[in-house]
Amino acid sequence: MAQSLRFGIVHDFRCPPGSDVTMPQVYAETFEQVVLAEQLGMELCWFTEHHFMADGYLPNFVPVAGAAAALTSSIRFSTDICLMPFRDPVRLAEDLAVLDNISGGRMELGIGMGYAAHEFAGFGFPLSRRVSLTEEAIEILRLAWSGEPFSYEGKRYSYRDLRVTPDPVQPGGPPLWVAATSVAGALRAARFDTSLLPQGPKAAVLEPWKEALAADGRDPGDKRVGIIRGVYVTDGSDPADDPTWAAVAAAEKYRRGVYVGIIKASADHKQTARERSARTGPRQPDPLNPLVWTVGDADDCVAELTAMIRDHDVTDLVTWGGPPGLPPSVMNDSLERMARDVIPQVRANLASA
Repeated sequence: MAQSLRFGIVHDFRCPPGSDVTMPQVYAETFEQVVLAEQLGMELCWFTEHHFMADGYLPNFVPVAGAAAALTSSIRFSTDICLMPFRDPVRLAEDLAVLDNISGGRMELGIGMGYAAHEFAGFGFPLSRRVSLTEEAIEILRLAWSGEPFSYEGKRYSYRDLRVTPDPVQPGGPPLWVAATSVAGALRAARFDTSLLPQGPKAAVLEPWKEALAADGRDPGDKRVGIIRGVYVTDGSDPADDPTWAAVAAAEKYRRGVYVGIIKASADHKQTARERSARTGPRQPDPLNPLVWTVGDADDCVAELTAMIRDHDVTDLVTWGGPPGLPPSVMNDSLERMARDVIPQVRANLASA
């Protein structure tokens, strides 16, 4: 079954040291932008998470999702990603159930295991537990949203005759996504029968997920595939002559630098380096990398996004709404051009394919 195509924004609420913009301004303008995105017809707002960051990176999506839900009526909220090892799954089940009621059934949840060594050290347990903590939490969330008392005995969690309330609005609870940067992550998403947040090469993430679902008799077309893709739509001028894009590009350079530092300090980086060293031929840019941007006039953006969405079976695409260190409103003109001139044509192109 073909899924509808949805577009939106993603926020991480960052204010690097020395920024002219203040953190209260970042929060205030983000909520204003969420309202704008809904008015423009966008369907999605995602939040992402990290901890103990000097720039104040959003550590908890729950309060901001509640605030944003209270300001809107149709846009859906999710995460890319919620770092599951740092969450008590029963408390998270309660939080999501409350958010689902506040929003009238507009919550989803994107789940990841985490990789940043400083975060695991900060929370006081080894990174080696992340797989069991994440997988058990997925099982517990579904039991908690079943509407029935449940018991659970795992390696990390144990519950007896627990009935989680309130019930979510959506039967079975908010839809779940699992993020994957490798074959193991892709197979985890398939095993738990979730939608996919691919953050690695197509052959290593998207294709194994689809193959595993099909091998089990399930249709990958019944699931969703979501990505973060920064999009900046110019007013028709060359991006090199656009002062706003110059500021956004500088902010994105900072964003990349922070992530590169975290990744290089992680065990995942060592494994990735080994995998890359074993490959032959030149490295190609990964279209599913959340730090990749599409930049240009409307025609350029339409062409690039149409091809990327078609080639990777993407159903959900969100663009960065607030470059770190800049007021989120700096992206509003681009978002309006994206909603007016890009999204309708991308939809038309894909519908006629």
